[in-house]
Amino acid sequence: MYLLGEQPAYADAWVNRLQAIAPQLLQGLAPCASAVDFDEVADLGAVLDPACIYLVERGLVHIRLNERNLFYLHEGDLLGWRLDDQPPHCVSSSDGPLRLVPYSRSALLAHVGAQPAAQQLLVEYLTGHALLLSDAITRLKQPEFRSSNGFKQVAQGETLINEGDEADHVFVIIEGRAEAFVDGQKVGDVAKDEIFGAMAVFTNEKRSATVIASEPCTVMLIPRDQFLSLTQTNPRIAHSLIESMARRIDLLNRQLTAATQPVD
Repeated sequence: MYLLGEQPAYADAWVNRLQAIAPQLLQGLAPCASAVDFDEVADLGAVLDPACIYLVERGLVHIRLNERNLFYLHEGDLLGWRLDDQPPHCVSSSDGPLRLVPYSRSALLAHVGAQPAAQQLLVEYLTGHALLLSDAITRLKQPEFRSSNGFKQVAQGETLINEGDEADHVFVIIEGRAEAFVDGQKVGDVAKDEIFGAMAVFTNEKRSATVIASEPCTVMLIPRDQFLSLTQTNPRIAHSLIESMARRIDLLNRQLTAATQPVD
């Protein structure tokens, strides 16, 4: 079995362990027919005998789940354990030379059932593949938008950010509203679900504004390093941040325009 993308050393060792199990399961059992060869096949499930389990003797089998590549089977792997056509829909295919050796499914299961040690090997083989896939999915899953520091309740009038402070967190108002001030002059409002305090995190500079709760607020605090990692791996957060910054730039432009208008 080959997993998509990079995998840690422990996963490689695990794969090698599983590769050694298949020959042990088949030891003493003869194939039920001659090996079958393919140059290229789009759906092996449509051409293989469902009464057989196949040993991949040569080539590579692509396994797709719901039209997405999931993993590959190669020499020494066993193909054909699943019989039903219920979702999720798994499709096996090959885009190059492939040789499969058929073994009777019923004979293989009877052969394994007669040997307690082989039964344990079969359980290890099947659960090992499932655990490998679970491990790969866990490593590929994007981190959740969740602060390791949790939430903070803020009273009306309480200061969330002080101008000139170090930027060690980014904030999100879950409930409530706040106002931003520069040199004591109000420069904008911070609405519910808006990300604020990110600019100083990106520029590695001191806070450029003071933010004060204009009503009771529930605030999520996201540590600097965690937030920078999230913006790289979660497009939703990056999109929200860009929208927030665009609104503030537009507000500042309008305030600047109004301030420079001649007085009648």
